Amino acid sequence: QVQLVESGGGLVQAGGSLRLSCQASGSIFSINVMGWYRQTPGKQRELVATITSGGSTNYADSVKGRFTISRDNAKNTVYLQMNSLKPEDTAVYYCNTEFRTWGLDHRAAWGQGTQVTVSS
Repeated sequence: QVQLVESGGGLVQAGGSLRLSCQASGSIFSINVMGWYRQTPGKQRELVATITSGGSTNYADSVKGRFTISRDNAKNTVYLQMNSLKPEDTAVYYCNTEFRTWGLDHRAAWGQGTQVTVSS
């Protein structure tokens, strides 16, 4: 069983910054991709950013230049530094990981979500 614990959400004014953290724990042999997604009411969950174990990153066009994803492989933790926040960044942010179990099965897991609210 794998758990993802997120932290760092909150309320911030437009132009401000927040840093999200997500730590994975449990029956993990290795983690390939870690990432952040977000969702607003009535809309599908969308990709924000992902990072591989080798450090390759991928960003949604809407956050390029403002958000930075990073990870600490030793701690199984992924971070999302969000700068120049806009009201349209308001959403519930979910951590996701693709990993291999000790039995070498490929699995994926989601965090519980953390609310980010940007006021204008």
